[in-house]
Amino acid sequence: MKLRELAEKLGCRLEGDPFVEIIGVAGIDHARAGHVTFLANRRYSPQLETTLASAVFVEDTVALERAEGLAPLAALRTANPYLAFAQAIELFYRAPAYPPGVHPTAVIAASARIGARAHIGPYCFVGEEVEIAAGAVLHSFVTIYRGAKIGANFFAHAHAVVREYCRIGDRVILQNGVVIGGDGLGFAKREDGTWYKMAQSGPAILEDDVEVQANACIDRATVGETRIGRGTKIDDLVLVGHASQVGANTMLCGQVGLAGSTHIGDACILAGQVGTAGHLTVGDGAVITAQSGVPNDVPARSLYSGYPAVENRRWLKMMAALNRLPELQRRVQLLETELGVKGKEST
Repeated sequence: MKLRELAEKLGCRLEGDPFVEIIGVAGIDHARAGHVTFLANRRYSPQLETTLASAVFVEDTVALERAEGLAPLAALRTANPYLAFAQAIELFYRAPAYPPGVHPTAVIAASARIGARAHIGPYCFVGEEVEIAAGAVLHSFVTIYRGAKIGANFFAHAHAVVREYCRIGDRVILQNGVVIGGDGLGFAKREDGTWYKMAQSGPAILEDDVEVQANACIDRATVGETRIGRGTKIDDLVLVGHASQVGANTMLCGQVGLAGSTHIGDACILAGQVGTAGHLTVGDGAVITAQSGVPNDVPARSLYSGYPAVENRRWLKMMAALNRLPELQRRVQLLETELGVKGKEST
């Protein structure tokens, strides 16, 4: 593809030779001649001098300086280089196609209703009274329990599971090993100290355009429902506890854990390994940094860090003070020694 074609397809302003042949995409440090790369984080700007890429997606204000002897680097100017790069990947990568049909090893209940153009792969199981709209792909070893209702263009990778009576919207993607609607941690303690298992009667609900990545679990509710809002993205190994509510366009990064009845607002980001206590609320637009523990409510549009999680600037001050603690301790010891000597002299 010529560079000018790429610029036209993605709505970028081109600076450089329009006839350069682009054969693929690559990161800035691995790119070679014929590749297009991107710069979204200014800390990597020095690599523009040495990258071997033929072109780069950059913002208007970024200057392209090159090391001596290297070929010129064409610029594809755009307000969102990372998004343009993401769209460029789709122009050069062709995902596998899944033609309609049912593999002979699949088991589909007689009462199940499956829409047109479905691809049902090897060893899939679709239970009684299941409804799946048009365009679904069930890759292999996918299990859909009784009474689940699933929207159009559903894609479930190998070993994904949708439990009984769960509801899933349109264009939902489940990566490998995802479990939607597994039992939540619901147990009542008996007088003798043993645990009585509570029926988990409430379904998990995923709205349109949700993606759940590998080996994540969205638990069902004891009563009521567990709900994931439209457009939300859930990373690998995330646990959403029973009866939790996650808003629209939120991102839960790897190993996030939400205890039961947690409420997460719209457009939030919980970075890797964030954990929340149950029965709390994180307001719309809040960001919680990696490995934070959240025992209390978090205000909307705030940035929280640490354990117990507090406002980020406060956390940074606390960490700065902690780093100075050995020196402060040494100074206190010196002062105590000095005061002790003076006390003896005064007597």
